[in-house]
Amino acid sequence: MDMFFDVDKLKSKQIIKGVEIRVAYGAKMMMSYVDIEANATIAEHSHPHEQMEMFLEGEAEFTIGDEKRIMKPGMAYLVPSNVKHKVVTFDKPVLALDIFSPVREEYKA
Repeated sequence: MDMFFDVDKLKSKQIIKGVEIRVAYGAKMMMSYVDIEANATIAEHSHPHEQMEMFLEGEAEFTIGDEKRIMKPGMAYLVPSNVKHKVVTFDKPVLALDIFSPVREEYKA
């Protein structure tokens, strides 16, 4: 198992139109750098994984359950297991850092 990662050398994977990820993971958690195009929508969805995300660049409207917030660099959120959430970016791309537990097997490169 790798213990050191160079984010710039991680393989990029498109997970949906307009969204690419670069992942690093251990046995029980995953870190994912997420690149989201401008004016993109990640439709409402849920998953059994807990998810935390920190915005690094750009802004987006994030909905968790019935709550909406405009997310900006330095802001973070938590999505509990099986809670519906959605993202809509504005006129600039977004770079964010996701942490998942447990590992999302379908995201492994």
